[in-house]
Amino acid sequence: MDPTLEEPPEVVARTRVDPRTPPQVLLHLPVVDVRSVALGLLTVIAVLAVLKLASGFFIPLMLGLVFTYALAPVVDWTERVRVPRALSAAVLIVAVLGGTGGVVYSMADDANQLISSLPEAATKLRDALRKRSVGSRTPVESVQKAATELQKAAEDATVAAPRGAQRIVVEQSRFDIREHLWSGTLGLASMIGQAVLVTFLTYFLLISGDTFRRKLVKIAGPGLAQKKVAVQALDEINAQVQRYLLVQLAASVGVGLATGIAFAFIGLNHAAVWGVAAGVLNLVPYVGSILVTIAAMLVAFLQFGEINPALVVGAVSLVINTIEGYLLVPWATSKASRMNPVAVFIGVLAWGWLWGVWGLLLGIPILMAVKAICDRVDHLKPIGELLGT
Repeated sequence: MDPTLEEPPEVVARTRVDPRTPPQVLLHLPVVDVRSVALGLLTVIAVLAVLKLASGFFIPLMLGLVFTYALAPVVDWTERVRVPRALSAAVLIVAVLGGTGGVVYSMADDANQLISSLPEAATKLRDALRKRSVGSRTPVESVQKAATELQKAAEDATVAAPRGAQRIVVEQSRFDIREHLWSGTLGLASMIGQAVLVTFLTYFLLISGDTFRRKLVKIAGPGLAQKKVAVQALDEINAQVQRYLLVQLAASVGVGLATGIAFAFIGLNHAAVWGVAAGVLNLVPYVGSILVTIAAMLVAFLQFGEINPALVVGAVSLVINTIEGYLLVPWATSKASRMNPVAVFIGVLAWGWLWGVWGLLLGIPILMAVKAICDRVDHLKPIGELLGT
């Protein structure tokens, strides 16, 4: 008697399958409506166009919301101890602006000397690299010499222009200092205007308390379930953004202290200014650390006169930013936001393309808010799953 007849049918079927033949599985894909896909693509393009064209409105708005999330816990605590929100918010904003202005003013002279030394450092570095390449022709120099020879040959072979031909001379436009001063003044005025706008927006949002929160919950839907989902989404956005800001603040302080102490130990001038610059630019993902490293290497070369100390300064800066940017902050951010690092990187690049440096600063908080909303909307749950860990 065949022993396989005593086994269950599914076991017999599994044992008789040829392992060299892949199983035939039919996948039933959902039928996608072409019109729905086209409408979705058009909606995405329209939203991106509005965000790009109206960046002057959305960037101050998002900055005000981020500053409100950062300062709201302090104002809420003062309200619990019977201090009016309007007074505590005004004092807090004035204290933040005053502290920032005091730090900038105290380091203005060192910062000006540092910035003015960068062109000289770049010139000396170029001269040193040229001296090292004396006697050995680089591929770039070979190509340049060949291009020069070809140009001379072309000039020698040029046929003289016929008599009566009109000669065209292209003149470069003259440097107009008034035009540059006017454009610089407009840029400074625009920056000051946006700073004032963000300050007042943050103040009004702080004194409003949870007014807009209640309004959003009220218009979320008539049922209790919709209101509950809205409350959960707002709570998650609030908690995640505040945790992210705390992580970034701690990371910036750590990078600033480590950079300042390391540069002072090496003997680099204006180490405190470098520490503040490293801490502030650390808030700009992927770009700030590169700028600090390159500028520090140039200034180190100008100060020491050799390339080796500049390489040491660059290596120290890279080690500090690598430990912070690739080990500590991603781990802390994943714990705080539960977001996929790859999706975050792509999203930050997209926001940087839309809004430049401000997009790099605001990209992660915006993605956190998007994920919190998508996780609670049935049709948008795939987006939340894509952004999540």
